Amino acid sequence: QVQLIESGGGLVQAGGSLRLSCAASGRTFSSYAIAWFRQAPGKEREFVAAIVWSGGSTYYADSVKGRFTISRDNAKNTVYLQINSLKPEDTTVYYCANKPTYGSRWHSESPEDYNYWGQGTQVTVSS
Repeated sequence: QVQLIESGGGLVQAGGSLRLSCAASGRTFSSYAIAWFRQAPGKEREFVAAIVWSGGSTYYADSVKGRFTISRDNAKNTVYLQINSLKPEDTTVYYCANKPTYGSRWHSESPEDYNYWGQGTQVTVSS
């Protein structure tokens, strides 16, 4: 299995920035790409961004383009999500997830295409 641990969440004022981290371990050779999702209580799980380990291709949801940046450090088996110009509506729990293969397309927005998930990290934006 692939173990994923998120960190970097916290409380920040609107307009501020955060960098979330997703550290991968275990059978990392079974990881083709990593994606970030977010989900508020009682709401649908929402795709945010994804990145491929080999080559670093990136893909973003339209709702976060321009403010969110996904990156990775292969040597550290870590994926990052830089969030700038934070808004109160960004407040929720953020999760990273493992996509084991390319599949029909590598940048899937469907949670069903991801087999392992982190525990989540809370982001709270105050106004």
